[in-house]
Amino acid sequence: MPLAPTQTLNQVSAGRAWLASLHGTDQTETITLDITKFTAGTHYVLSTDTAQPYAKFLSGVPVGKITASGLYGPWTPAATDGTQLLAGFVFAEAALNPTDTKLPCALLWHGVVKASACPVAVDPTKHIPTSQSAQIRFV
Repeated sequence: MPLAPTQTLNQVSAGRAWLASLHGTDQTETITLDITKFTAGTHYVLSTDTAQPYAKFLSGVPVGKITASGLYGPWTPAATDGTQLLAGFVFAEAALNPTDTKLPCALLWHGVVKASACPVAVDPTKHIPTSQSAQIRFV
């Protein structure tokens, strides 16, 4: 019985249907998400592959900066902890160990976003532009 080496290749494409323009994509910032503030199945997808246990944090999730910790959580317009200001959108999908509580990622803080294509509901009318919030134009 001959033994032949095998190779398996998995390709992941960036799901950025929410991105309406390349403007701002060359100037993302590195931020750290507080994973304890996000919801599995909504903001990130748990793996069903036993060979690949990492979850996938979705691109296009809107975030705000938590004043007390300096970390980022889901944008919540009615909040009072800092996340009421839209800091931007998670730019690229990121692999997440399900036991981690923090995750570094890229932040799109200015650009053009198609709100209807974001992975979570985004109401552009709730974004109140300030000097500290994201410079996002919604289409």
